[in-house]
Amino acid sequence: MTGASSDKISYPADLNRKQTRWAVAMVYFGMGLCFSSWASRIPDIKTELGLNDALFGSILLALPVGQFLMMPISGKLVTRYGSPRMLLFSLPAYGICLINIGFVAASWQLAIGLFLFGLAGNLCNISINSQGIAVEKLYEKSIMASFHGGWSLAGFTGALIGLVMINLKVLPQWHFITVVVLVWVMVWFSHPYLIENKSEMRAGVPRRRFFGKPDGILLQLGVIGFFSMASEGTMFDWSGIYFKDVVEAPASLVVLGYTSFMIMMAAGRFMADFLISKIGRQRLLQISGVMISGGLFTSVFFPQIIPSTIAFMVVGLGVSSIVPTVYSAAGNQTRVPPGIALATVSSVSFLGFLLGPPLIGYISELAGLRTSFAVVGVFGIGISLMVSRIKAFQYQHVEPQPAPVKVEIITGDAREEF
Repeated sequence: MTGASSDKISYPADLNRKQTRWAVAMVYFGMGLCFSSWASRIPDIKTELGLNDALFGSILLALPVGQFLMMPISGKLVTRYGSPRMLLFSLPAYGICLINIGFVAASWQLAIGLFLFGLAGNLCNISINSQGIAVEKLYEKSIMASFHGGWSLAGFTGALIGLVMINLKVLPQWHFITVVVLVWVMVWFSHPYLIENKSEMRAGVPRRRFFGKPDGILLQLGVIGFFSMASEGTMFDWSGIYFKDVVEAPASLVVLGYTSFMIMMAAGRFMADFLISKIGRQRLLQISGVMISGGLFTSVFFPQIIPSTIAFMVVGLGVSSIVPTVYSAAGNQTRVPPGIALATVSSVSFLGFLLGPPLIGYISELAGLRTSFAVVGVFGIGISLMVSRIKAFQYQHVEPQPAPVKVEIITGDAREEF
């Protein structure tokens, strides 16, 4: 990890804040659309390849492994070259990897495809969130959750597109090609309006290795993110299968669980910045942890289509504010460049994606899918307990205060200043 740095952000004199914010929101949406398109076709791909839960869980491990291995490289690339240049490369590459998944015909091909999808996805993730932090600093207030809301809105959109494609019996590869072309257009139009951001080393500050002892605050943020991302990964990778095998929903409604989760996660993220201003980050995350556990336990005890749909909606609200709050806190600290800080927090957080989905598969093979969902439900309780006990959000943006006004009163030779 590099030592302390000054975050160099170039704000052009003619910068239009709203235009820049929309451009950044568009790239969040594009990445979310790619990921949700993959998630919407997971049941089809699993069935087509004839995979059982344990084997499929092992193959899913390839995606977060790719993400995890790319993290130290992504942080350094974004810090050195800036996130706009990295986005122009990584988001189109992410789309190509998605198309490749649509053409897989064997389990080993799916594993390789997901690994490459994870590599490109991590570089996208660090680049996009670096842009989000730069715009948040430009606005001088908390807006990170709204960007993640755009990602979640894309998840909802991708789920609806997937529902249409499934019912029209469109093959995954043609579904993915259609989505990727749309994403490439988004990148083309948004790229000129992104903010150039690089980090420069301060003179006289010692350098630290990336894999040295992590900053304590960043480690705490990462653990909270771990629990949240394990819960999200469960929803992304297994909600459709849960509705198919446990809820026994009709084929046309298998995607309902994932869709309901994504709708409420998007809605929660658009409300999160407002809620933070009213009740604070700590209280909001405590409530979020309770909602994650409550939703997952409800789906376990009442595995019918209506209760499970409502339960997945509650889980969506629960996870909605955690990752954007964690990333915002990491990016706004001053001792580590935002790209490196995000990579550090992601390194711990994405272990949730790394371990969560395969854990679901292994437990499901031994004790059933309902039991595995109950195990993940405990993570929500972990979030609430950790947020209650640690000072994980001491790095917060402080609204600028007006400069004091000096008033001089002159009477004869006397002068008084207030």
